[in-house]
Amino acid sequence: MLILLPPSEGKADAPRRGKPLDLQGLSLPRLNDARRAVLDELVKLSAEPESALATLGLTGGQTAEVERNARLERAATAPAGKVYTGVLYDALGLATLDAAARRRAGRQLLIFSGLWGVVGVGDRIPPYRCSIGVRLPAAGALTQHWRRALGPVLDEVAGDDLVLDLRSSAYAGMWTPRNGQSVRVLHGGKVVSHFNKATKGRIVRALLESGARPRTPVKLSETLRELGYRVEEAQSGQLDIHVEQL
Repeated sequence: MLILLPPSEGKADAPRRGKPLDLQGLSLPRLNDARRAVLDELVKLSAEPESALATLGLTGGQTAEVERNARLERAATAPAGKVYTGVLYDALGLATLDAAARRRAGRQLLIFSGLWGVVGVGDRIPPYRCSIGVRLPAAGALTQHWRRALGPVLDEVAGDDLVLDLRSSAYAGMWTPRNGQSVRVLHGGKVVSHFNKATKGRIVRALLESGARPRTPVKLSETLRELGYRVEEAQSGQLDIHVEQL
């Protein structure tokens, strides 16, 4: 079972030391031409901060983000699982998983990105700023750019396996898995964004720690119930997780 995660808009501080970016070292190297197209254009764009701020949807107070983008090819890198931060990743707690669960994370987790397309948690990347909603002058709208590149690659990787899709709606447009199962987190019948992300992070952690590899939506529901979650099958392709406490 693959588990699809969104990135975080906020990133960890740039590491002081570390190897520079090596595209050939990233997972799914068939994506490298598409990655290179976005990377080259983003670096070039970021050499002109005013244009970059407007294109990336940033404010004047975020000029440092643009300056960091301009240095991406020579910046120090860190594993993607450390670069991405925020509520979901804090709840997931990759660094505190045991060795077996970390190995499962390396095999099962795919993080979607406006810049890289998809990376694994162990792929070394520099912190950057480029959301999927960006439209670059040459590459165009990134959702469409990545939809074209990801489809053939991820269809082959996923095959007929169950795919647990925990991406936000913006990133879900990059690729539609054949056997995808999404999750909605409800409290009192309503979606609460912050706790939606936290619960998804805890679900991923529980699945990795348990070693469970459900192959069907029914088995996934059963597994989540065994892990202590209240689950309802809301509609085809979606499970509702009801939480009592925030």
